[in-house]
Amino acid sequence: MEALLPIIIQLISGGVGGNIVGGLLKNLSLGTTGNTVAGGIGGLIGGYLTQFLGAGGAAVVADAAASSGLDIGSIIGQVAGGGVGGLILTAIVGAIKNSMAKT
Repeated sequence: MEALLPIIIQLISGGVGGNIVGGLLKNLSLGTTGNTVAGGIGGLIGGYLTQFLGAGGAAVVADAAASSGLDIGSIIGQVAGGGVGGLILTAIVGAIKNSMAKT
């Protein structure tokens, strides 16, 4: 279960981030379900990139084999990376959808 917790955190924070951008920028909204799905996928990507670049908690980067990924720095990094990834991917998908609808 400890291995799934970071993924769940990234999915949830990405979905929240996707719905935030959909609520704030109505022209980029994909609907609640679309915002949640695009945000969740973006959350996984953003969370992974955050950990890969070393901002997901020093314990995860320094000793990935021994760390459970449950320290507070890691959790904050996963929430931040997931949320920002969800925001960005939802905005990109919404912009692509809008540009395709105009043609």
